[in-house]
Amino acid sequence: MNHHEITIFKTFTVDDVLEVIGFGKFQWKISLLTGLSWIADAMEMMILSILGPQLHCEWRLPGYQVALITSVVFVGMGISSPLWGNVSDKYGRRVGLTICMCWTLYYGLMSAFSPVYGWLLVLRGLVGFGIGGAPQSVTLYSEFLPVKSRGICIMLIAAFWAIGTVFEVLLALWVMPTLGWRWLLGLSTIPMAIFVSFCFWLPESPRFDVLTGRSEKAMETLTRVAKENGKTMPQGRMIAYQQSDRGQIKDLFAAQYWRTTLPLWFIWFAYAFSYYGIVLLTTELFQAGDSSKIEPTCSLECKYLTSADYKDLLWTTLAEFPGLLVILLAVDHIGRKRSMALCFFMFSLCILPLFACIERTALTILIFVARAFISGGYQVVFVYTPEVFPTGSRALAMGTSSAMARVGALITPFVAQVMLRTSVYLTLSVYCGVAVLAGVASLILPIETLGRSLQESAGVHPCLLFTRSTSGCFSPLYAIQ
Repeated sequence: MNHHEITIFKTFTVDDVLEVIGFGKFQWKISLLTGLSWIADAMEMMILSILGPQLHCEWRLPGYQVALITSVVFVGMGISSPLWGNVSDKYGRRVGLTICMCWTLYYGLMSAFSPVYGWLLVLRGLVGFGIGGAPQSVTLYSEFLPVKSRGICIMLIAAFWAIGTVFEVLLALWVMPTLGWRWLLGLSTIPMAIFVSFCFWLPESPRFDVLTGRSEKAMETLTRVAKENGKTMPQGRMIAYQQSDRGQIKDLFAAQYWRTTLPLWFIWFAYAFSYYGIVLLTTELFQAGDSSKIEPTCSLECKYLTSADYKDLLWTTLAEFPGLLVILLAVDHIGRKRSMALCFFMFSLCILPLFACIERTALTILIFVARAFISGGYQVVFVYTPEVFPTGSRALAMGTSSAMARVGALITPFVAQVMLRTSVYLTLSVYCGVAVLAGVASLILPIETLGRSLQESAGVHPCLLFTRSTSGCFSPLYAIQ
């Protein structure tokens, strides 16, 4: 190695090291591993739209009991998301993620053996409690990425979500007609089992180690990353930020953050409300033929899903991929805030024509475009949230935001399925209104994180973490407290 290839700093931060090491073999490996946890999460969520109609018929369940199978998963997620965030901020990202995945794998397998409805409800609720920790994989992943590649890489993780949803529909198409729903629940835990088998390889986040006073451990991890990427560690001494009171809810409402926290919580709520809303509306509107034919139905009327239904479900699920492509281009060009706003406004534009009675082809196209934008936008907020909060409260911010999303997901079935029976126009107005408000909330967020390095400590003003080229702040390139 020539001496001019070694970068020399007097002092350096984790960010400086990651910029020098860049994106390489190590990041590809961690992309695949955290991607597996996303595939597992997506499959457990997608099961919900397949399990309901099946058990409705097989166990002769009334409508409200079918809805409860979905709701109980979101209740579990809503309760556990802040708890997993707290565990990840106090004991480490790796610890939180590993425990939640082992938990979900165990109860996911157990639910395949549910003898009666009550047991299924309890076990699916416990699966939901485990899935609540899945967003921590984004926290861990984002803390290993250099600034330039962060937006695109977190979006690539989102592609794993889309792969998971498509894989689940294909698995259902193969398993359901012959082996039944118990085999579907069992086989759907395979990606989680693979993740748990390889999670011993996952290192702890060096940012977390520095914050907890374990700088040597952070240096070990960074040296390992550099070695795998074929790069040399910079020379010099690492700056240690230490923070003992990590993961406290009051940190999210500190003077410099409350203006970000409140609109961001509403944006998370609106994304889940709109995303799961369009997923549920798809089947409702397709079955009705057109929006004027939707009427209250007898709750014991029972229809098994046919292979044609699974194929329709597959087509609408494939909408996630073009959505990701559009946002991949937007997120690093027009910024995070404008990308989120664009998605919400496009979603509400696609909902507007549904007020008129339109034929099935036009309906399919509009739903496809609406789902593409809302699923793409959902991923931008996953990029933005870890970027805007410091290391000490980053996992808690992801956890509480995720809990707000679960509240949206919990309410949306009552709008998309129950309110739809009384008034189609009121239902569409609610989705349109929420999307427009969330678009405005995206634009009023005080901080744009495009080109900004991750904050280590809440004590550093947001302005200090910019280079001169990305903001008007006059500041050193590397923020030193």
